[in-house]
Amino acid sequence: MLKAELPGIDSKDVDIRLENNVLTLRGERKFDEEVKRDNYHRVERAYGTFTRSFTLPTVVDQEKIKAEYKDGVLRVTLPKREEAKPKQISIAVTK
Repeated sequence: MLKAELPGIDSKDVDIRLENNVLTLRGERKFDEEVKRDNYHRVERAYGTFTRSFTLPTVVDQEKIKAEYKDGVLRVTLPKREEAKPKQISIAVTK
């Protein structure tokens, strides 16, 4: 599971791509609020574009990656391939 907190960003301004085993998140926070007065200048929130890239382990099933965006939090589920999951082997006890 990969989580990214993206408050105030619309889901249409977030792009997720997978290429050559690298997951890349790109987005843009639009200019929010600016106040200019004679004595001061205030911007409430940082704005602009961002990019983050993550190299995925080979055990991730790339066909089953899912992304969900709710309440400013992006959750990307990265399930393991079945053959990569540990298997339990039962032990026969002989007397």
